[in-house]
Amino acid sequence: MKINILKNPVELGKAAGTAAAQLICNAIEKNGAANIILATGTSQFQTLNHLINERDIQWSKVTMFHLDEYIGLSISHPASFRKYLQERFLEKVPALKAVHLINGETNATEECKRIGDLITNLPIDVALVGIGENGHLAFNDPPADFETGAPYIIVNLDEPCRKQQLGEGWFSSLDEVPTQAISMSVKQILKAKHIICSVPDSRKAVAVKNTLEQTVSNLYPASILQQHANCTLFLDESSSALLSKNIAL
Repeated sequence: MKINILKNPVELGKAAGTAAAQLICNAIEKNGAANIILATGTSQFQTLNHLINERDIQWSKVTMFHLDEYIGLSISHPASFRKYLQERFLEKVPALKAVHLINGETNATEECKRIGDLITNLPIDVALVGIGENGHLAFNDPPADFETGAPYIIVNLDEPCRKQQLGEGWFSSLDEVPTQAISMSVKQILKAKHIICSVPDSRKAVAVKNTLEQTVSNLYPASILQQHANCTLFLDESSSALLSKNIAL
C-alpha cells in the first residue's frame, strides 16, 4: 500500500483523480478498454470532480460498475447512489461503453445475482473507493465478511454507518436511513488490479488509523487494503492527523 497525504480535500481529489485517470488510460492503451468501479458519498466529491475533467480518457471504451446501493430507496431520493452517479458523473462525461448500476428497488437477491454475473470473470482495472467512519469498505460494516466469493451481497447497515449517512446530510432522520443495502463484497473489491482510496476529513481520522495501524481484521474492514499490492491511499492533513509518526509513507 502507498500513502499520499495532501493538504486539503481539493488537493487530495486532484491527486486521486489524476492517478485514476492515468490508470484508466493505461488500461485502454494496453487492452483497448477499461473496466472501473466507482464509489459515492462525500469522500468522492473532489476525486470525481477532477476525473470528469480529464480530457485524455476515451470514455467510450470504459465499462463502469458501482459499489453499493440502499435496498428499497427510490432513485429519486437525494441519497440514492444511482442518482449520485447519474448527476455527478454520467451526465458530465461522454457516453461510456457500458454502465452497470445496482437497482435497489427490485428483488435484492436477484439483483445481486444479475450484477454479480456481469462482473464475474471481468478484469477490473481500477476501483475508486473510500472508507467509512466505522471503517467499512463499500457497505461491508464490521464485522465484515472477508470470506464470501459472491461479487455482490445483501448487508445489514450498523448504527454508526447509518448515523454517518444522516450526518452527511443525505437523510432528514435516522429512521429514514435504510437498514440494508446491496454491497460489492470485500473479495470482489480486492480483485481490482489497482485501488484508489480517497479519504478526506477529520471524522475519518480514527478509521484511517485503524486501517493502517491495526492488524488486518474484519472488525476494521478497510484494514484488508494492507494486503493489496497496488492500493494507494489518498489522505488529507485532517484524516491523517492521528497516524503514528513512524507510519511508512
